[in-house]
Amino acid sequence: MNHWPLISFLVFLPILGIVCLALHPMKSDCQLRFAKYFTLGLTVVNFAASLFLLKDFDTAQTGFQFVENAPWWPSLGLNYHVGIDGISLWLVLLSTFLMPICIACSWDSIQHRLKEYLMAFLLLETMMIGAFVSLDTILFYVFFEGLLIPMFILIGVWGGPRRVYASFKFFLYTLLGSVLMLVALIALYLQTKTTDITVLMNADIPGNIQLWLWWAFFISFAVKMPMWPVHTWLPDAHVEAPTAGSVILAGVLLKMGGYGFLRFSLPMLPDASIQYAPIVMALSVIAIIYTSLVALAQTDMKKMIAYSSVAHMGYVTLGLFSFNQQGIDGAMFQMLSHGIVSAALFLCVGVVYDRLHTRDLGRYGGLVNNMPRYAVVFMLFTLASVGLPGTGGFVGEFLSLLGAFRANTMYATLATSGLILGACYMLWLYRKVIFGVLDKDDVKAMTDLSWREILIFVPLVILVFWMGIYPTTFLKPMQPAIHQVIARLAP
Repeated sequence: MNHWPLISFLVFLPILGIVCLALHPMKSDCQLRFAKYFTLGLTVVNFAASLFLLKDFDTAQTGFQFVENAPWWPSLGLNYHVGIDGISLWLVLLSTFLMPICIACSWDSIQHRLKEYLMAFLLLETMMIGAFVSLDTILFYVFFEGLLIPMFILIGVWGGPRRVYASFKFFLYTLLGSVLMLVALIALYLQTKTTDITVLMNADIPGNIQLWLWWAFFISFAVKMPMWPVHTWLPDAHVEAPTAGSVILAGVLLKMGGYGFLRFSLPMLPDASIQYAPIVMALSVIAIIYTSLVALAQTDMKKMIAYSSVAHMGYVTLGLFSFNQQGIDGAMFQMLSHGIVSAALFLCVGVVYDRLHTRDLGRYGGLVNNMPRYAVVFMLFTLASVGLPGTGGFVGEFLSLLGAFRANTMYATLATSGLILGACYMLWLYRKVIFGVLDKDDVKAMTDLSWREILIFVPLVILVFWMGIYPTTFLKPMQPAIHQVIARLAP
């Protein structure tokens, strides 16, 4: 089927927006308001355009769809080759869906260097979508590595008091992993004489070479997830990042690691993946239990949610390396669900931070009395994070654990304890913020959700229930792509 270049439109429309913003003067309040409306409108248009991917996506077709392929660097055999399957479809939609929310939640809180802030987010959108749609290994690496630049700037310029430390820690951790991946991609090219991901996913690579390549990919993607023990950059990055930066970091950037495992490690290096699966599952269980216990000890709201993200990503890697339908379905669903729920939780923290300018749990209490709408919204996303049936969080964790039980009962049983610990720290967080005595004058003065904030939360609320009540909507398009991955792992 011939399509107009929809994927290229999604990738490069934000670049057009960057050019327009760069040429637009920012000297008056009117011009600043125009820049915000322009950027918001551009991201909404990109999201609307991405819905055509879902509308025209053939759920019965195997392989990649909406493919575009053109010479990029002919002397090296590199092509601008993009397309999507059921795995990348939802991650592209997640990226375009969260971007307008990021712009809207920054509406009043960002005044310093606003034009550069908006340009950084547009560049981030291009890099995220580009990484998910790339079907050439070098093109993927360009977008994958390019993500570091706007995120480094967002944390380093608009972050908190320790923003420089957090941004450099984020940059160095992820850069080290990415360098190893570049070495692996060059080795793949020398072995197979191609950079085409669709070819490499079905290539027969010798077992001894697979073992070395697998570790290079694993370190890169483990840092991005992040997995224990290379997770320490994430809490610092979240605490110092602006609210919108935390939303996109937790919502999309952490999914790069899971996507990398699904696109590279499992199909390209199946023998090595099977051999090292027990190590990954053991690290996943440690991440789930250890970071849940660490989250219980936190007094900073953002840091607690950041550690919970590491635990939730543990369920993703546990499901992926179960090598069965339920496990990989659950891992993909958990990535999507966590992308919505964690983004919403960071937005909830941003709401009270904008009013009181602190994330210390000890400063809050009794908000149910003067912020009832906020209390309801925060309760919904807290319960979704815990995995309450009827919300998206339940489906992802249930399927991941079901797949893990089929693969290794001991690891799955240990991982189940994370559900209890998750309920402990999330409900404790909710009790400290929402309930208790309202006895502090500055907390009493806090106002409930504005209409702008309500409009931001409404689509997130709808999605959380939709994913929990009718998960087939999200699972069905993934099936052909996941079947292909499982077929590569079959003995």
